[in-house]
Order: sequence, then C-alpha cells, then structure tokens
Amino acid sequence: MSEGGGVPGRAGGQVPRILGRDPLPGGWVRGGPPQVWLLRIADHAPEPPEVYERILDAGERARVTAFFRDLHRERYAAAHLGLRRLLGAYLGTGPADVTLTREPCPGCGKPHGRPAVAGAPLHFNLSHAGDLALFAFADTPVGADVEEEQPADVVDGVARMLHPDETAEIGALPGPDRAAAFARCWTRKEAYLKGTGTGLSENPAVTYVGSGAAPVSPVGWALTDVAVGAGHAAAIAVATA
Repeated sequence: MSEGGGVPGRAGGQVPRILGRDPLPGGWVRGGPPQVWLLRIADHAPEPPEVYERILDAGERARVTAFFRDLHRERYAAAHLGLRRLLGAYLGTGPADVTLTREPCPGCGKPHGRPAVAGAPLHFNLSHAGDLALFAFADTPVGADVEEEQPADVVDGVARMLHPDETAEIGALPGPDRAAAFARCWTRKEAYLKGTGTGLSENPAVTYVGSGAAPVSPVGWALTDVAVGAGHAAAIAVATA
C-alpha cells in the first residue's frame, strides 16, 4: 500500500494510508463505525530528528529526548507522528497545527482525563506496545489498548487484581491458555477505562469485561476485540450513549 492513496475521513477530506493497512472493522455506534488503524513501526524506516522536531509539540519532543534507548525513542516518535498525521487528515489541517490537550478527569476534575484536540469534536485514542501502535477515532468517546502477552508469573500475579469472575475464568484455564485470556481481558478493561477517562484510577476489579472469546460490554459502551497478530491482544471501547 502506498502513501499516496487514501480513504474518506470521518471529518471530511482524505485520511492518508500512511500506516500500511486499511481501517479494521469495528462495531457500529452513533453516527457510524469507529475507524481503527494499526501501525507496525518496524515496517517503516525511522524518521530523522528534524521531522519530529518540526511536527511534535514541546511536551512530545521532551518525551522523545528523555528516552535512554534509541528503540524506545523511535517507537514513541513514530506513534505520535502517526497520531498527528491522522488527526491532521481528519481535521483538514497540518499535523504540527493539531493542538493536543486533556479533558478533565471524571474523578478529580484535574486535566489528566481523555486526550483531545482543542476545539474539535473528533474523539480519539492511542496505545502502543512493543512494535505496534493502535489508533482509534470515533464520533463519541473512545479508548484503545494494545498489549503484548505476558509470561506466566505476571499473569498469575496481576490476574488477582481483576474482577473476581475474570480471575476465576483465567484460573480455570490450562496454563498455556492463560496468557492469551489475560491479554484479552486486560486490553478490554484498559480500552474501556481509557475511554471513560478514569484510567487505572478505577480499580480493575470493579468492571467486568470478560476473558473469553467475546467481550462483555459495560452499560453505555461497545467493546470490540481487534486482531493484531500472534503474541499481542488489542481492543477498542466506544461510548454508545
């Protein structure tokens, strides 16, 4: 897929196919389906520092330079360049002209809730893990999460923090199946909590999203698993009311 093509944007204009694949299918919500993009960072050559110095804002540039390892620096820069290019295409503006902000936290009211574009009605979310970055865009609040499958000791330890029914579900599985089930559950939960804006300030034991083959959507939300390849799990959550 070349960078010259495009698909219609939700907010007008064309979304450039910079990420190497078409939008993945998602559940229908008010006004149409969310659009989900997957970036495999290793498929793209690292961009020179002058590119992200020109496009990223001061906070993002500070994050880039704070990474000790080149690999982590390149992954962060690639994910945020991709986000800005997509937002710019959706909103009909240059990626450097997108002003990112944070909505108030639903719990405390401080400005560390959902990410947003100042003055724009488009909702979006970004998640990245290892070599993958996942982007979601919708007409209503949306959360996205992608995770690498974890080793058995991490799964056994963290699974105890989940909803009691989820902990029981994962514990009842044969050992080799637990990592995938935990990853499904955790990405669904993170996507939902990022969508609400509370993040992990809400106890992961509160809301049940399930660890089985199909997610269980909380009231007012639509949860959808996203296929991102072996060794990873991903999900998006979109507000329906």
